[in-house]
Amino acid sequence: MYENDKKKEKALLVSVDTGEFDAEVSIDELEELAHTAGAEVAGKVIQKKEAPEKATFVGVGKLAEIISFCDSMEVDLLIFDSELSPSQQRNLEKLTHVRVIDRTMLILDIFAARARTAEGKLQVELAQLKYSLPRLAGQGTALSRLGGEIGTRGPGETKLESDKRHIRRRIQKLEEELKALEKRRSQMRKRRSKDGVQTVAIVGYTNAGKSTLMNALTDAGVLAENKLFATLDPTSRALTLPDGRQVMLIDTVGLIRRLPHKLVEAFKSTLEEAADATVILNVCDASDEHASEHLEVTKNLLAELGCEDKPIISVMNKCDLVGDIYSMPAFGRTVLISALEGKGFDELLNAIQKELPPTRRRAELLIPFSAGAEAARLRRESAVEEEEYRPEGLYIRAVVDIALLDAYKDWIIES
Repeated sequence: MYENDKKKEKALLVSVDTGEFDAEVSIDELEELAHTAGAEVAGKVIQKKEAPEKATFVGVGKLAEIISFCDSMEVDLLIFDSELSPSQQRNLEKLTHVRVIDRTMLILDIFAARARTAEGKLQVELAQLKYSLPRLAGQGTALSRLGGEIGTRGPGETKLESDKRHIRRRIQKLEEELKALEKRRSQMRKRRSKDGVQTVAIVGYTNAGKSTLMNALTDAGVLAENKLFATLDPTSRALTLPDGRQVMLIDTVGLIRRLPHKLVEAFKSTLEEAADATVILNVCDASDEHASEHLEVTKNLLAELGCEDKPIISVMNKCDLVGDIYSMPAFGRTVLISALEGKGFDELLNAIQKELPPTRRRAELLIPFSAGAEAARLRRESAVEEEEYRPEGLYIRAVVDIALLDAYKDWIIES
């Protein structure tokens, strides 16, 4: 008996620093993405230039260094930290004799591997086909391989090797299917709103601990790994607050700096769950040195979705790794928690209660013994805090739905 272990692809990461973004931070994040995709990072290269070269993205001298490194280290894959044009990708593959992908293709590959629901798979395939369409010409043997390597997973060779007309037809079909799913999702949101269901959306940077928090609060059983984009598909679970109110807690796809526009568009219907939420939890890894930037990335995307006026709670997770003294600029109400250790949950749930619009009120009632059915209903549908049998009837102190109080108005003694 023997086992064939799939050899990890050896990758070299390349970035051009034009001053547009922090190249060091971005390439470190690209390294995490590469590890998530299953690559072994052999090295990182950053070149400072005013603008990328039109033909090869990097300069002639740096390209020679890259070719030499690839030969000596037997590199299988070059990953560029910016989106390459089709001609740049072809030129680089021709000169280096190494397969070349960019940041967008890498993220698409991770999404393809992690999509589980029908909608998630459709969204990934649509984004991949739109990305691949202008890159079909001249790819030759790169598309003849079965999709088993980083950057090749997803739609599969039959779709990628089809002519552009077929791919456009496929894109049109996918868009129609997604519109139908989006309509269904919209109807579900309207139904929740009509039924008075209030929703709390968990948003935030990828790998901030959103799924761990979801599991800890609701036993949702969502996959929680220390990897970027461990969870791609949204999950909804009921959450009962201390005052007895029940809300719908929704986990959404993780965000990342410089998230390609194609992906924001593809996953807009998923992100709209946050736009329609009553309260938004912006979960951030407090132990990350770039936590303030991560909060800003999320804040900007929420602004794009029109969520500026919604109550936003900054949930600083992993505070157990920070120490006793903690200072972090945030926006909105801020709560410190540790989702893994279950710390700070009481404060978080109380913060959610305070941000929700008032739908319940604490009341004291004296219900006659003859109204036993009404007393039973009150126990079922309210959060009873105290109950006592008195000569005049059953005394109950409870947090009651405002709509329900009207039916008990004759028995209210204080509210």
